[in-house]
Amino acid sequence: MQVHFISDLHLCADRPALTAVFERYLAGPARAAARLYILGDLFEYWAGDDDLDDPLNTHVAGLLAALAGAGCQVSFMPGNRDFLIGADFASRAGLQILAEPARIELGDQAFVLCHGDSLCTDDVAYQAFRKQVRNPAWQAQFLGQPLAVRKQIIAGVRMKSEEAKSEKAAAIMDVNADAVAALFREHGFAPLIHGHTHRPAEHRLIVDDQPCERWVLADWREDGGEASGEVLVWSGGLLQRQHLQ
Repeated sequence: MQVHFISDLHLCADRPALTAVFERYLAGPARAAARLYILGDLFEYWAGDDDLDDPLNTHVAGLLAALAGAGCQVSFMPGNRDFLIGADFASRAGLQILAEPARIELGDQAFVLCHGDSLCTDDVAYQAFRKQVRNPAWQAQFLGQPLAVRKQIIAGVRMKSEEAKSEKAAAIMDVNADAVAALFREHGFAPLIHGHTHRPAEHRLIVDDQPCERWVLADWREDGGEASGEVLVWSGGLLQRQHLQ
């Protein structure tokens, strides 16, 4: 049995080559998977489920529904770009939405899954923003505004976010060691899989004298019209990376 993990695709209409890589993945390698876990930032942004008629959003939902219809169980964990994905998209795409963090069992091995942004606790300003936008009352107020207004607000937030990143030290945008250790302790030192940081690697560390593994998923990229992605594949008790074009 294969289980696949992906994150940080950042699909949007401006990156058609990236969408094409996703299409080929879902029509090819993903068909060998019994389960697919998408750990956030599937989309560059998500303004609300009432934007499902957008051509890209409709297309992606259809692709995922086709994979689910072929027998692959698809699970989605919201990221910092698409935390507003809700029940309507989940129904259209044939997937289930996972709360964060999530503990899963593969064979006799437990794993802990998260998007990863909650672990970047050194970025105090971002954590305050994250707390605000994950609040159900804030989300209800935001989603109550017209879709066009929401998209304008999101565009402004994205612009400010990019400006802020250029002024921040790279270290504070990575995970905090104490936050990672706390998550390991909470879940019995099970291996951790996450995305968000765009720093794919396998970290082997010791927490409370216990050996631990932290697998960071790769972001999918488009550069000069050329696009590529990566999937982390669990099979036979082992995790391996598979490059996608």
